[in-house]
Amino acid sequence: MSDMGKPKTYVVEHLDPECGPWSTLEYVAIAIESTEAGARFCLSSAPQDLDLPELLRATKGLHVTHQGVEDIYRDCKDRVCLLDPAAKDELNPTDADVFDVFVFGGILGDDPPRDRTSELRKKGFVAPLNQIQYVDHPEIRIDEHESTQMPFRYAKDNQGKPVMPEGMLELIKKDSDKGFEDLV
Repeated sequence: MSDMGKPKTYVVEHLDPECGPWSTLEYVAIAIESTEAGARFCLSSAPQDLDLPELLRATKGLHVTHQGVEDIYRDCKDRVCLLDPAAKDELNPTDADVFDVFVFGGILGDDPPRDRTSELRKKGFVAPLNQIQYVDHPEIRIDEHESTQMPFRYAKDNQGKPVMPEGMLELIKKDSDKGFEDLV
């Protein structure tokens, strides 16, 4: 029997002690899109003292828990899909019948990646990854004279441009105005 009609849950293991502006925009976008699709979005492993920015606290559809994925889904690992850049198997549309929970592992991560997702792989979470169309290290135009190259891989839209949360381009442009001293 297919579980295609069952609402899905999308999870990000928030392993950092703070929630910066980049993460905030990513999380807001995921929460809004998940809610609009009838799905649930959860930040797991949130530190007890995590101070969420106001924008995130006001975001409808965001669920925050201090528990980790391995505790929350201990008894149903086979229904959890680990979206992992190091995955060997491809994700495909029929996986919607197999999985109820999708965990972003390393996709919203660091550059260079620290592969913190490996801990979940070791604990038996399945990690297929699809052949989503990506753009690697996209160049973002700041103005007619300046651009910056992002050190990440982004899903791309129909025009080949990176898909970014609302407000991300503005944040990138604002960050480009900072001097070296502001960044250290």
